[in-house]
Amino acid sequence: MPMKDVVVIGAGAAGLSAAKELSRHGCSYTVLEASHRVGGRAYSEELAPGVWFDLGCAWVGDGSDNPFIDIADELGIVLGKDKADCFKAENLGYQRDRRPLQQNERRACLDFCKHSHGAILAAARRGQDIPLSEVLDVEHEFAAPFLGDMASAWGLDVDGLSTADVASSQGGLGYPVLNGYGNLVASWGADVEVSLNAQVERVDWSGPGVTVHTGRGAVRARTVLCTVSTGILGAGEIEFEPRLPDWKTAAIENLPMGTENKMGVYFDTDVFGPEGRGYYSTWREDGSWAKVHANVLGLDTASVFVGGRHAIWLEKQGQQAGHDFAVDRVADVFGNGIRKHVSRSIVTSWTTDPWTRGSWACAKPGQAHQRASLRQAVDRRVFFAGEATMTGGQGTCHGAYRSGVRAAAEISEVLRGP
Repeated sequence: MPMKDVVVIGAGAAGLSAAKELSRHGCSYTVLEASHRVGGRAYSEELAPGVWFDLGCAWVGDGSDNPFIDIADELGIVLGKDKADCFKAENLGYQRDRRPLQQNERRACLDFCKHSHGAILAAARRGQDIPLSEVLDVEHEFAAPFLGDMASAWGLDVDGLSTADVASSQGGLGYPVLNGYGNLVASWGADVEVSLNAQVERVDWSGPGVTVHTGRGAVRARTVLCTVSTGILGAGEIEFEPRLPDWKTAAIENLPMGTENKMGVYFDTDVFGPEGRGYYSTWREDGSWAKVHANVLGLDTASVFVGGRHAIWLEKQGQQAGHDFAVDRVADVFGNGIRKHVSRSIVTSWTTDPWTRGSWACAKPGQAHQRASLRQAVDRRVFFAGEATMTGGQGTCHGAYRSGVRAAAEISEVLRGP
């Protein structure tokens, strides 16, 4: 068999978009995927017949600039384009100790959130790449929903988040996908030939070209594109021979994975009512917080989100603990009567997921520049892509997509020569 131009490691959005772009450039490739499916952190499962829950990315964010909007239209996949207003500030629901905020409390809560976002952006504009906790009033009466939202949106608590990294994030939440974002990505990637259950163990770039070793044998190519998460790279799941240079390993170490876990709950009837659909932030005086997406698409489901240390702690307690937590938080908003209508749930566990070891990469304070280092090629043979390599679009499926296109163009230019 002739040597391929590229071995692509990973069949998530980055690996799939890279493969498609390599084909467009006339480059040959082999895609290796450790798991049994394509899509990576875009993954949908059925909560009930015909009712899909996204364990990973769920909203086609970044507005009209997201390439998956056109892809969905081309594939005939329905997006909830009329649901974007759910996340506007004036439509958010806030629940403290099982009761909605009074009008003056709500105003104070929204003012605190607006001021906190402004403080983060101001620090970044001053060139300060410092922990969010240093620019926020974490003891404020209404700090809990903002701190919880940051932990959920980024997967780390505010003392571990970089002002520069958070400030560089772009785009809005966009639209939900009726039958699952994971299914959208899988349908789009179905025309890419992928070797599944082919976990990469070692990348040998000691001689000309590269040799990629898996449990099923070795693959030779002129170059390699690594799209796996920094969780996998940081854990040493893939050995590189020779060892990657120090500047590259420093980038990996300083872009650790955050954790947002989600619990999807299906009810046997509409427990939310016609006015209940939307987004809620609910917290208790003990400090526990959660985000609830209630029946946004009218499918009698709620998605409950938690991030950071609390998400990791809850994950360690097991699936039943996650289920109970989710039902309790839905009951905080809609009352205990919902409990008798709980039918089924799905609880994620991204920290211990063997294929990612986390939800997405977050720059440590002072290390936002490492995203640029992570995407830089080594010796014009070992290339990197994935959401972790993005500044603007980090932590998103469309960011991963764009990184794959970018890396494929770089590889094509190298293979063509001067």
